[in-house]
Amino acid sequence: MPIHLFDSLERKLKPLAPSRADGVFRFYNCGPTVYAPAHIGNFRTFVVNDVLRRLLELEFGADKVKHVRNLTDVDDRTIGQTQKEKRPLAEITKKWTDKFHADCDALNCLRPHAEPTATGYIKEQVNMIEVLMEKGNAYRAADGSVYFKIESFPGYGGLSRIKERELKITNTVADADHKDSVSDFALWKAYKPEEDGDVKWPGPRGASEGRPGWHIECSAMSKSLLGDTIDLHSGGVDLLFPHHENEIAQSECCNGTTFAHHWYHSEHLLVDGTTMSKSKGNYYTLTDLVEKGYSPMAVRYALLMGHPRKQLNFMLDSLHSAESALKTLKSFKDVLADPRNTVDGPEASSRFDRVFAALHDDMNTPAALGALFELRQEFLYPTATSAKPTKADVAALDRALWAFGLDVEGTVLFVPAAITALAAQRWAAKQAKDFATADALRKELTAAGWSMLDSKTDYKLEPLKK
Repeated sequence: MPIHLFDSLERKLKPLAPSRADGVFRFYNCGPTVYAPAHIGNFRTFVVNDVLRRLLELEFGADKVKHVRNLTDVDDRTIGQTQKEKRPLAEITKKWTDKFHADCDALNCLRPHAEPTATGYIKEQVNMIEVLMEKGNAYRAADGSVYFKIESFPGYGGLSRIKERELKITNTVADADHKDSVSDFALWKAYKPEEDGDVKWPGPRGASEGRPGWHIECSAMSKSLLGDTIDLHSGGVDLLFPHHENEIAQSECCNGTTFAHHWYHSEHLLVDGTTMSKSKGNYYTLTDLVEKGYSPMAVRYALLMGHPRKQLNFMLDSLHSAESALKTLKSFKDVLADPRNTVDGPEASSRFDRVFAALHDDMNTPAALGALFELRQEFLYPTATSAKPTKADVAALDRALWAFGLDVEGTVLFVPAAITALAAQRWAAKQAKDFATADALRKELTAAGWSMLDSKTDYKLEPLKK
């Protein structure tokens, strides 16, 4: 049952397989730009890639998968943040790298086998640029920057089909950028003191000191850690053009061979039916959602509720559904794990094959989750002719939950400290029969999105449904 995944380049489903004799599957996915916290739209891509990584390890073996995910720690946005905060680049990028790692850990994402930074591979980027200049695929502009000459690569536009729609190769000089053509893209950006501050490195031969362009970073890191050709390159659909298109052009011109055998892109995340925006009030980071009382595992589950190649409409109600689903799966696991409920049987279980069949079919996570809940019904509510669960079924359930990256043991409610303090104050006021204060504090809790349910001896907090 090989893993079949849609290939964005060839526009069809293709099986995934290692291309080298050592049997190691090599894949690269674009990581975050570490200048601010990643939002849940970013994390949809990272969670989808994590499921893919897990499936690859189950298919080929953990020691036969090499996963590289980069950190973009030098570009216009990171440098812009240094200018805004008046702090060193390394200090800012470390802060947001640490935050990204904490969020990934909370979402139960496996760490990549290598996580290179753009600033750690400047030499490799300069080397690639020099090769491209020697081959005639790149040129030095009047200001000392270096640009890739798009018309030197006939295959440009194959991934995005951009040539068929709007790409225009022109000899018009773009004075602001000193380019030969408006379509050429920067490999190396000449140093501009007023914009770059103290961020600069020695440039390629004949070019000015400065910094790399965004696109060359991934090509150089992939080449250095995975080789000239990789088995799979993945990322969000927002990176398909121009980033991935440009990666193909510069990598294949430099290396003289196919860059990636397979390209996979996950779709955008919508929130309440529209794009995320701080001005719309629908822009969420993981911290935002945790502070509203939702567990990171519920966020992960919600991000897997839609097919990765289709837009997913995320709502806070989705998280209520996710919390409920996780509790149901935990009870399923608890019942199945009870030795009183299982019988001896074959060493391997085939009953969970339908779950993995869906995952292997273009990572159809909603269908796979649906199959998992169907199995729950069959196991917990058997008919007279149903086969009883075996120890192999218990192991198969664990394997399926691991593939999804779902830690159902951690399905607890996260309550922000400020809400906990308000609730404690209200409970104390109620015990003191200060009902006016208790009522006022309840209103504060309600305004903050929480309900407080009292019993005779205690209380519990629940996030309000919106």
